[in-house]
Amino acid sequence: MNEPLNLHAPLVQRLARDFGATWIDETSVTEWVAGGGDRVVLLAGDPVRFPEGVDVAAVLPELMKAFPGRFAVAVVPQDREDAVARLYGSQQWPTLLFFRDGEYVTAIAGMKDWDVYLQSVD
Repeated sequence: MNEPLNLHAPLVQRLARDFGATWIDETSVTEWVAGGGDRVVLLAGDPVRFPEGVDVAAVLPELMKAFPGRFAVAVVPQDREDAVARLYGSQQWPTLLFFRDGEYVTAIAGMKDWDVYLQSVD
């Protein structure tokens, strides 16, 4: 999926541009998750309504640095987030969806303390 234009905060766009995150939607999430290993999907939400989404987008590169090569990251276009969220029962923004070897593990909604993110990856 190509990067959606001008719907995302710069830090969300930066995840794909500078940190290798994949743009996915409700039609590609299952295949992407099935790629194996540890995977994290960001549902950032509208940056005006949910400004914490930008904070979570800033945390992900730091988490990637803390666990080099440990997990792949995907971001969902804002206009497709509701459909992806419904697939996994998520009802809050921002949310990180965690997967391991193709299986859903957990979700973290909102901005949390650093230790919560570390425990979810570890």
